[in-house]
Amino acid sequence: MNVHLLISAGRGPQECAWALARLLGRLEVDATGHGLTTDRVETVPGDRPDTYRSAVVRISGVDAEAFAAAWSGTLCWQAPSPYRASTGRKNWYVIARPCQVDIPATTFSETDVDIVACRTGGPGGQHRNKASTAVRATHRPSGLVVVVDTERQLSLNRRIALQLLRRRIERGDEAARRAVTAGRWRVHDELVRGNPIRVERPQPSEPDPPQRRTQPRRR
Repeated sequence: MNVHLLISAGRGPQECAWALARLLGRLEVDATGHGLTTDRVETVPGDRPDTYRSAVVRISGVDAEAFAAAWSGTLCWQAPSPYRASTGRKNWYVIARPCQVDIPATTFSETDVDIVACRTGGPGGQHRNKASTAVRATHRPSGLVVVVDTERQLSLNRRIALQLLRRRIERGDEAARRAVTAGRWRVHDELVRGNPIRVERPQPSEPDPPQRRTQPRRR
């Protein structure tokens, strides 16, 4: 099983981007200890080296879903700021939420469409009604239905019906992709300071987590 987890520093200060990189490294070590594998699918770098404003990590393995749930919510990295010695704040928060990375395109096949002749009314429809030249086309996987009676030939109406179904399915896929993108953007605004579900701290002499190669992407 694969689960994608989006981790975001939200609108927090630069220390939150620093904390995110440390928490991400801690998550990856924890996942390895649970027999899971991780892959950084996408990262948005922070303003300072070795920091991230956000990251999407893929967690793979039998218990990936349960592991991701244990890391979902507000996370806290508890350590002094590496940038501002004057600040007394030591708690830096990020948010983690399961997310969808993409929506697979719906494969359209005419074999998945049931087409039956039917009769429809309306102006000028008397001849069509008698000949049953209208068609009702149903795309079984999605349940979409269209009725076409614009032409006097059954074959033409059948062709139009298939075109309409294909276009509606493509529009549905595009709407689903937009919804996924919007949902991911909302996560960045969900970060609430306090009440973390996990608090992590640096271990004595703990080195910074290794920085893996990823495809950086600017928001």
